[in-house]
Amino acid sequence: MNHHVVFLERDSLKVEVRRPNFEHTYEEYAKTKPDQVVSHLQHATIAIINKVGLSEETLAQLPKLKMVAIAATGYDAVDIGACRRHGIAVANIRNYAIHTVPEHVFALVLALRRNLLAYRQEVEQGRWQKSEQFCLFTHEIRELFGATIGIVGEGTIGRGTAAIAQGFGMRVLFAHHESRKKKDMVLTPFDQVLAESDILSLHCPLTPATRNLIGVNELRKMKRSALLINTARGGLVDEAALVQALDDGTIAGAGFDVLTTEPPRNGNPLLGLRRPNFILTPHIAWASTEAMRFLADQLVDNIEAWVAGKPQNLLT
Repeated sequence: MNHHVVFLERDSLKVEVRRPNFEHTYEEYAKTKPDQVVSHLQHATIAIINKVGLSEETLAQLPKLKMVAIAATGYDAVDIGACRRHGIAVANIRNYAIHTVPEHVFALVLALRRNLLAYRQEVEQGRWQKSEQFCLFTHEIRELFGATIGIVGEGTIGRGTAAIAQGFGMRVLFAHHESRKKKDMVLTPFDQVLAESDILSLHCPLTPATRNLIGVNELRKMKRSALLINTARGGLVDEAALVQALDDGTIAGAGFDVLTTEPPRNGNPLLGLRRPNFILTPHIAWASTEAMRFLADQLVDNIEAWVAGKPQNLLT
């Protein structure tokens, strides 16, 4: 079969993507709007996507489509059940961000625990220059050694985060939650993790069971000195509830790399926060050069394996 491969979001990867090593024709678009998906994939047998949605309605209009290769781990934009019904194979990327995301987690954690944004702001405002001694003691600085980190999600990124935490001498708790899959580790009841964690870091997929996993009630169960870190999916947290929690001092701070809707063209409660105890980065925790190269290679590996009749990393 002569496959026609279409990459809908080429600009979502800033590295070279090699062409598959089987007979095929190839087409790519820098980006694809929702109303362009059907026309762009009209003749495709293999689609490469990242965040473009593929619904039941869309798939029903693409009778030639046989495989979807997702250039990411998250697959909440794709109706997996509909793909199964239409006989479409779906593969995603596994284990590519095992270093870059945990590193980003701790970049956020260290900045917040040591109040780096607040101290930088005071230097810019000239407060250090006016100090009567060699340093400023205007904000609390907390060590990581001996602190407890709660991790929601026991996959490779969650485990990578735990490994770094252990290197800092932290106590690690993996939370028992509704989306758990691994059974080879000790899990702690979710409410206990909320109550005991100095840092809560989210690393689970966004599913109906995990949407708004952290809301008003969960935030109130956390320590007032705790940090909430989300480098997974924006929909895991009730963002309005988080803003209120930060305003009320329910928790000490938060570091986010994701929002419920991305990009946030119509605004978001977290975009308006201008405070030193909150950091928002634009979904780039995954985007180290090394991780992106690994992703691009595995993306094509997934396609080649499926064409060869030896599929890997399938979701269907």
